[in-house]
Amino acid sequence: MDPSLSRELLCKQAAALTVVMVSFVTTRLKRKRFDPEVEPDPLVYVLREQSELHRQRTLNMIYNSTDVECISMLRMKRAPFFALCTTFRERGLVTDREGVSVEEQVAMFLHVVGHNQRFRVVHQAFRRSIQTVHKHFHQVLYVVGELRKELIKAPSPTTHPKITGSYRWNPYLKDCIGAIDGTHVLARVPRHMQQAFRGRKTNPTQNVMVVVDFDLKFTYVLAGWEGSAHDALILADAIERDDGFTVPQGKFYLVDAGYACRTGFLPPSGGLGTI
Repeated sequence: MDPSLSRELLCKQAAALTVVMVSFVTTRLKRKRFDPEVEPDPLVYVLREQSELHRQRTLNMIYNSTDVECISMLRMKRAPFFALCTTFRERGLVTDREGVSVEEQVAMFLHVVGHNQRFRVVHQAFRRSIQTVHKHFHQVLYVVGELRKELIKAPSPTTHPKITGSYRWNPYLKDCIGAIDGTHVLARVPRHMQQAFRGRKTNPTQNVMVVVDFDLKFTYVLAGWEGSAHDALILADAIERDDGFTVPQGKFYLVDAGYACRTGFLPPSGGLGTI
């Protein structure tokens, strides 16, 4: 037999043997991983049990303790937290799945947005994988966005009882329906866009305009403007938009000195400070 043919045959046999061995080892590993008859490492059970105990202690400390602790961790009291979870569950917007309850999903979401935490920190606190935290966070985020028109409502045109019952405010603010201010929220943008998002803060930010009533409830929010944008410019944009922000006839909002003095908006008088 030709030596070259012999070497070629040996190479083919060796390659075939290698493929068979790799396939055999892979099959055995998969069977060991998924076969219920194969006992896993006892350490796995211990770690899972410890993670579950840690998670339950954390959740009980957050929303089964006191309102003070719940506000500290989730930025809201226990009653509105459970009311929000009940709304999500009854409407089928968020469901208990993969061993993660609706309450835990909402708690992880509020923990992230309330403290600007990274998923890796929440993963450590709740003993969930980063993938699980990421998935449930975006699920709750989407649901909150879908409910924005129900959660953020226009203010009532009637005079608020806090004004009618105060000799200091009535009748001077009887036509006031709320207050407007801007807040800077940290923004993560590409490097070539960061200059536009740098204003009076060290890091790139969004300048978000928010409107609240006398119950401290949000009645309008406009996000997306760069941190360098002036408050008056953002207010002008809100007025021109067709998304629900209007000033009823004869009513006005309290604003700070950064906004333009115009019909429907009352800034503080010079030298008197804010109202």
